[in-house]
Amino acid sequence: MADSEILKELRQFRQENKSNFEELKKDIAAINKRLDEAECRIEKVEERVQTSEEFSSGMLKLYTKLEEKLTDLESRTRRENIRIYGVSEGAEKDSTDMVSFVEKLLREGLGLPEDLDLQIERTHRSLGPLPPASAPPRSIVVKFLSFKTKESVLRKSWRTKGFKWNDKQVNIDQDYPPAIVGKRREYTEIRKVLKENEVQFQTLFPARLRVKHNDGSKIYDTAAEAAEDLVKEAIGSNYCQPRHH
Repeated sequence: MADSEILKELRQFRQENKSNFEELKKDIAAINKRLDEAECRIEKVEERVQTSEEFSSGMLKLYTKLEEKLTDLESRTRRENIRIYGVSEGAEKDSTDMVSFVEKLLREGLGLPEDLDLQIERTHRSLGPLPPASAPPRSIVVKFLSFKTKESVLRKSWRTKGFKWNDKQVNIDQDYPPAIVGKRREYTEIRKVLKENEVQFQTLFPARLRVKHNDGSKIYDTAAEAAEDLVKEAIGSNYCQPRHH
């Protein structure tokens, strides 16, 4: 092959490679552009996700605060109330009204003096359908006009650990909002184990537990915290597991 033909083919090959290289550069540039656009979109999505998460976190905190305020407000509206547990359904049927029945119940059960004005504003069974005979009776909600009178009745009941009425155990407690009742109920198994082990304790408002240890008393804010600590101290290690409702 003549030198001129070889040179011609080399020039043609170089021209083709140059053309292919230019096409490759264009393809790479297009790919880089698409990558940049994708990265930009991803950054925007990540920003929206972060904003959404921050918003959700803020809303959750706000909801928690509102729930706490509502529970506190409901507690305040019930501060003159008590609940009576264990009174058989229909026990009040022979009384002229519910107030007179509850007055008689409290006076006889707690041994209150006749001249003590209980100042009961109103009273009723807790809302809900009539339970079957095998189920516990509905509690009785009592609202006093005087917070002082209500506290006096409640403390008397606590000192006597309730009383017997028609061969049934009757107990009296604060009228707590449902949210607080649920939290206090989580300590049920723990209180049971403490009683079995003769450990002194006290359930504090709204839902805390004070336990007397050998080296002093300690207050727990949650049932899980109390259970963990009691297990460490080998008190009912197989039983101190809080119930969740």
